[in-house]
Amino acid sequence: MIDVVWLGGAAFAAGLVDAVVGGGGLIQLPAMFSLLPKEAPATILGTNKLAAIFGTGSAAASYARRVRVAWSTAAPAAIAAFALSFVGAWTVTQVPADFVRALLPFVLVAVAVYTFMKKDLGAVHAPLHSGMAERYWAIGIGAAIGFYDGFFGPGTGSFLLFLFVRFFGFDFLSASAAAKVVNVACNLSALMWFGYSGHLLWQLGLLMAGCQIVGAVIGTRLALKHGSGFVRKLFLFVVSALIVKTAYDSFTKLGW
Repeated sequence: MIDVVWLGGAAFAAGLVDAVVGGGGLIQLPAMFSLLPKEAPATILGTNKLAAIFGTGSAAASYARRVRVAWSTAAPAAIAAFALSFVGAWTVTQVPADFVRALLPFVLVAVAVYTFMKKDLGAVHAPLHSGMAERYWAIGIGAAIGFYDGFFGPGTGSFLLFLFVRFFGFDFLSASAAAKVVNVACNLSALMWFGYSGHLLWQLGLLMAGCQIVGAVIGTRLALKHGSGFVRKLFLFVVSALIVKTAYDSFTKLGW
């Protein structure tokens, strides 16, 4: 019973952080691996996706009611992400992810440094693309992130947020709204695979989903209340935490 309470608390915190900047898996997954040691990793990952899709979906709906979601960008990116997430999931069964694991901390450092140095990055919503160019960029980024999410996964929401700010000229708040739409597509694709293969703890996942929804509602309200400046600061904090976590995981795995 105590473990369930801890998992519920982790899901709440993950939903809150994920609703603002992504990276909720940094909180929820370690808690699940720690408190469910007898479960297969695939079952933990599947149950995590079940909870996460409710939290992310709730956040996406909340943003859509209060922020103008750039559907001309988010929709094609989401479709591409949905398709390529399957490909990434299949690829990870054929190719070890150790190279990506070792490379990820360095990519995150570059993202953090770039965001920190560009003080005005994401402060103003000034879209850079329109028409077919916008769709091509959206499909390319959605496909890349979808494949990454299926193949490896950590930091997907944070990468989406950064890419929407950097390559589309969105402010952090609008980027967060668009990122949630794409993230829902990634989670749905993965959840279909895990459900088909039977790697789901339905009761626990739905309980954690409820906690994620509560956290997502609070996180969305905080983001909408405090605006892009707040999102930018939390983004830098979460990326910094991801750098530490992924560096430790990758170098420990490789025996460095």
